[in-house]
Amino acid sequence: MNKQQGFLLLLLVGLSGLLGLYVVLPFLEYVLAAVLLAYVLHPFHARLAPRIGPRLSPIVLIAFAGATIVFPFVLVFAVLVRDVEAIAAGESGLEIAEIEGRIAAYTGRSVDLERWLRTGAETVFELSFDGITELFGAALKASFRLALVLFLLYYLLKDGACFVSWLKEATPLPPDVTDRLYCRIDTTTWAVIVGHVFVAFVQGMAGGIGLLIAGAPSPVFWTAVMILLALLPLIGAFLVWAPAGIYLVLVGQPYAGLFLLVYGVVVVSMIDNYVRPVVIDSRARLNPGVILIGVFGGIYSLGFVGLFVGPIALGVLGATLATLKNDYHRL
Repeated sequence: MNKQQGFLLLLLVGLSGLLGLYVVLPFLEYVLAAVLLAYVLHPFHARLAPRIGPRLSPIVLIAFAGATIVFPFVLVFAVLVRDVEAIAAGESGLEIAEIEGRIAAYTGRSVDLERWLRTGAETVFELSFDGITELFGAALKASFRLALVLFLLYYLLKDGACFVSWLKEATPLPPDVTDRLYCRIDTTTWAVIVGHVFVAFVQGMAGGIGLLIAGAPSPVFWTAVMILLALLPLIGAFLVWAPAGIYLVLVGQPYAGLFLLVYGVVVVSMIDNYVRPVVIDSRARLNPGVILIGVFGGIYSLGFVGLFVGPIALGVLGATLATLKNDYHRL
């Protein structure tokens, strides 16, 4: 490489790269979300496009994926609003008096949990209505960002295969090395995305079975909540089954509560230690500790989408280092 070529390369990587990052950075989370969704939906697009056309196929898939993803969140949110309204009206459906009696018997102090719950629920409603202007503005921003994700998703599904082919051709590596590198990246990405969702579903369903056996209230709803929370390794489903077990003990069902607590520790929590390594770690070739760091680091940096992007980024780094180690002598 001569000086002129080096200067052009430095200019391209430095100036163009920084300018591109500066433009994309405010919407980076949504761009990455569109890329991940396109990656997941591409196999379906490849099968559907020959039947209904490459332009209609992305629209159908986006509509189906939107309904599949949005419906659980809408359902959980609607139930939460209903429960908050019931608590504010003093109709929580929980055995508050029994819990207050147990706390008084154990600590010697009377606690008015009903008043605390009602005050908390009323505060939530007051804050919601007082900030209606901010909520409206946030809704407008969310609509704009959602439109951006859908727009990008459409073109990523439609032209994504061509872009990947161009990217492979532009990669300055021997063809067989490029193929191995992209194959490792593909395996890692698929294992992280599908593995996270699958493990969360299995963990949430296992926790739901425990709630059903123990006789906890609203087992179906809390199963849905556990499936969503279980996307967070180690602590997700614990936020549901542990309080549920304690609640059962406090309302005079010690055996059911202890069963749920033991079941949560032995069965639900162990899914992280056994199912997750089989589904994710073995295929992605990543240590569980690396995945955990990727998950929490990604969430801290990018929000919800970082849950997937964090481990994938570390997996891509690992695949690149493996390629450098195995094929350095050929470069």
